[in-house]
Amino acid sequence: MEDAPRSVPRLRLRVSPTAESIVRGRHPWVFSDSIRDQNREGTAGELAILYDRNDRFLAIGLYDPISPIRVRILHTGKPVTLDVAWWRARLNDSLALRTPEAIGPDTDGFRWINGESDGWPGLVLDRYADHLVLKVYSAAWLPHVRMIGAMLHEVLQPAALVFRVSRNIEDEARRMGLPGGTVLPRPGAVPVTAATESSGRVVFHETGLRFEADVVLGQKTGFFLDQRENRRRVAAFSEGREVLNAFSFSGGFSLYAARAGARSVLDLDLSAHALESGRRNFELNVDHPTVAACHHEQIQGDAFGWLAEAPARQFDVVIVDPPSLAKKEVERERAIQAYGRLATSAIQRVRPGGILVSASCSAHVSADEFFAVVRESAQSSQRRWTELETSGHPVDHPARIPEARYLKAIYLTVS
Repeated sequence: MEDAPRSVPRLRLRVSPTAESIVRGRHPWVFSDSIRDQNREGTAGELAILYDRNDRFLAIGLYDPISPIRVRILHTGKPVTLDVAWWRARLNDSLALRTPEAIGPDTDGFRWINGESDGWPGLVLDRYADHLVLKVYSAAWLPHVRMIGAMLHEVLQPAALVFRVSRNIEDEARRMGLPGGTVLPRPGAVPVTAATESSGRVVFHETGLRFEADVVLGQKTGFFLDQRENRRRVAAFSEGREVLNAFSFSGGFSLYAARAGARSVLDLDLSAHALESGRRNFELNVDHPTVAACHHEQIQGDAFGWLAEAPARQFDVVIVDPPSLAKKEVERERAIQAYGRLATSAIQRVRPGGILVSASCSAHVSADEFFAVVRESAQSSQRRWTELETSGHPVDHPARIPEARYLKAIYLTVS
């Protein structure tokens, strides 16, 4: 693990009593306003040693001078050396959770490392067939990317390892020679950009279906892997039904429904690029007789407006899965109201005896708040309804701290 030169004293921090308790409770974030004193200025990615008020070792983490999250905790408890063996053990812990039995059959697209919840705060690693995508959300990881890349090549032996960064650290990554889209080389090889090695589009499998992921420019790391289990749930009740997939993006729900025997599916999305992606995914699976037989329609338009129009057209299954409506805490109340409007409109699009699937990926809106507003919308619809189930995070997207709990969905039958 790269760190400060030996001539420079270790970066030592003391935090507030409240932060001490939070760190001992295994929360991985220490905010800048919790730091009471430090022995010197730190640099991005430097290992910071935290001590309690009695000068006892508390934790060790990655320092980030440009983020409100000043330290991302890697280890608490007794002092350890973060050497290659330690990192290999941490990686193996993450890999061990993603067994074929846990992920499900015929699936080679899933998440290997899920940030804070796997002990890698601010870092994710996704698999798309024989390609890996490593994405970091903090400049604290940038000095260590090449070391981690070499380890991933050694352990997982991908055909390509694509490095991506969040927008907030793009400039810093470029300054360090690690622009987003770089293919991290195997040890001893020369780094190249992803565009020179591949188009960026990778075909992978999910429950036997083929999907395309743009691992260089696509949203997240190229695909919405976190909705896999909900897509499987939708397939279970789609046979013989007409399905509306609002905010369809690349058509994942639609394709599962089509293979399950849906009579028709309608993709509704504002983005022409998203609809084109959905069309290509259907073409990848035309060898499935039910996919080929399913009528696949697409409408480019604003889902909020389209759903709110007079419901001259109804469906047996209506899926509403918008992008995050609350990227900041100050947007939470407005997002809750928007989810309510969506549910109210979507229920009117459900044919009697049909099913509404309403999902949210807004971390600032809690599951309880989201489920409550959907239930309230159903109650005020003057239609009879029954709640079938709710769902959260799949096994490869664990959420072990409150801030990581963003994904939720609720299933209602509507008479």
